[in-house]
Amino acid sequence: MAVAPVLTPRHRVPRSARALRERLPGRLPAAHAALLVAGEAEAFALTGTWAGAAAIVGAAPVAVLTPADDPFAALDDLPVLARDSDPGCAVAGGWFGVLGYALGDRVEHTVPSPPPGLGLPGALLGYYDHVLVCDAKGGWWFEALATPEREAALGRARDELAARLVARPRPRAVRLRDVRWRPPGPAGHRRAVGAARERIAAGEIFQANLCLRLDARLDGRPADLAAAAADVLGPTHGALLAGRGGTVVSASPELFLRRRGGHVLTRPIKGTAPAAADAAALSASVKDRAEHVMIVDLMRNDLGRVCTYGSVVVDALAAPVPGAGVRHLVSDVSGTLRPGVGDAELVRATFPPGSVTGAPKVQALRVIAELEGAARELYTGALGYASPVAGLELSVVIRTFELRGPRVQLGVGGGVTSGSDPGGELEECRVKAAPLLALGGAAVPSAGTARRTGEVDRLPLALSDGRERPDPALGVFETLLVRAGLAERLGAHLTRLAATIAAVYGMEVPRDLRSRVDAAAASLGDGRLRVDVNPDGTAGVTTGPVPVVERVVLRPVLLPGGLGAHKWADRRLLDALTEHLGGVPLLVDGDGAVLEAAWANVWVQEGGRLTTPVADGRVLPGVARAAELASDGDRAE
Repeated sequence: MAVAPVLTPRHRVPRSARALRERLPGRLPAAHAALLVAGEAEAFALTGTWAGAAAIVGAAPVAVLTPADDPFAALDDLPVLARDSDPGCAVAGGWFGVLGYALGDRVEHTVPSPPPGLGLPGALLGYYDHVLVCDAKGGWWFEALATPEREAALGRARDELAARLVARPRPRAVRLRDVRWRPPGPAGHRRAVGAARERIAAGEIFQANLCLRLDARLDGRPADLAAAAADVLGPTHGALLAGRGGTVVSASPELFLRRRGGHVLTRPIKGTAPAAADAAALSASVKDRAEHVMIVDLMRNDLGRVCTYGSVVVDALAAPVPGAGVRHLVSDVSGTLRPGVGDAELVRATFPPGSVTGAPKVQALRVIAELEGAARELYTGALGYASPVAGLELSVVIRTFELRGPRVQLGVGGGVTSGSDPGGELEECRVKAAPLLALGGAAVPSAGTARRTGEVDRLPLALSDGRERPDPALGVFETLLVRAGLAERLGAHLTRLAATIAAVYGMEVPRDLRSRVDAAAASLGDGRLRVDVNPDGTAGVTTGPVPVVERVVLRPVLLPGGLGAHKWADRRLLDALTEHLGGVPLLVDGDGAVLEAAWANVWVQEGGRLTTPVADGRVLPGVARAAELASDGDRAE
């Protein structure tokens, strides 16, 4: 799991503050709120129905979550409101940000996830002591959680934001290009749906929400993409969230949690049809209604963990509601929190959202990790705010673009039940993706055709019989060939190791590591050298002879998403597969793509030319592999 770089809070959250508001001149459509913070390194813009306002905008947080902080506990770290606070404030300030799906592992540890795509942080969360609010009538207000020491800074912030509002920034065109399904893509998704149905038939789960991803590149600013989404799609929980580790542009239609005082509400969405579909037919669909009712029951149970006995009720059940290019079934489930239950406990009890996991939730989380081909990052987490004025409001992070620089990923998925059809589930994903991609002038790419479908279906599953993916907590390593006291391609190995520990642990290579490797190699003479790095940053260097390999028998095995681009110290999966298969595991993805062997990259001779699988994040970018590609024109990815 990727970890964000350390961000030191600039200030601590004050113990008390006075909520104030001031009307500002200028008119700007609420849908264009994101343009007010375009280009800011840390900022947000919420549009739709948040806190009963048309838009909420913030920039320059005074505290930022660090990887060492508990993101759930931060939700309770809020100032007490002074008695002379303005009662007209909508939100005033608080914690704004996103809690990524992967944080669910802190709530209920299951199994390691497949490799991530962008390597986004687990959470992006900042404390903002001032915001701009657009009310339901289109008027703009400066609101703040004021303290004496911040008086001058708040005045400057008000003037700066007021100037931007008067300037009325205009949206610019954006383009999404190079849109493609991320492997294993549609073929892998169909296969995952089929596997989930088998798990359901075996009684392991009742439902699992399975997703797949699209990759693209953005030409333009994320703020303009967010403005386009708010303008065209009109989501109830639209958002732009920019942090130093990544950016989110969301057009979510789904409320995860809203707490006002002791009252809490969730509105799960489950059951989807194209917008042109008849609402009555969606309501009558046995598959969609069963899918929906299971999640409503799950959310009732989750709220029951923190609400007073008997207070959790279903206020509305399975109402067909129009969305962006689709119709959904939506329910209202509410309850009254037990005395003393704060936002941290509430979110922990219900996270990740039930509508994007499945039932039973813990086992569904395991099935998701085993069947999906890429790790969920911020997608399917929760986005919103915790405020001493407005309470708590979080959306489910669906219909959402995740960005790191110009790179974009878009997740789409749906609930799989015993009545699911793999082709129908894929079509639902296409329907959900189409209006989002259209914002950037792009269309959903073709699903293509699966390669070697029958052969792949007959492959043994790597993640069966209790086997799990490698655990990053056990460290990473590199092995180097040593000849005449020198480690070969040492620079390339250390570069790969540095990239790994930065992505996985958010750290740098120990400064003395190269000198230690040089000394160990000189002492060894000829042989193999191994460098192990632990999550705490400690590193060990060991030496030994080069293993003798006389004969290799490859045994293909299905592993969605592969092992990723890092060399994991945890070899339990590969060792167990070697013993179980009676040979070296040859990893194959759900789309039929051959990835790599247990301890080596793979080369295939085709028409007199050697080719190797593309290093697209699913395979280890081998050092010797890179050297071969660079030195010989008859070798290619």
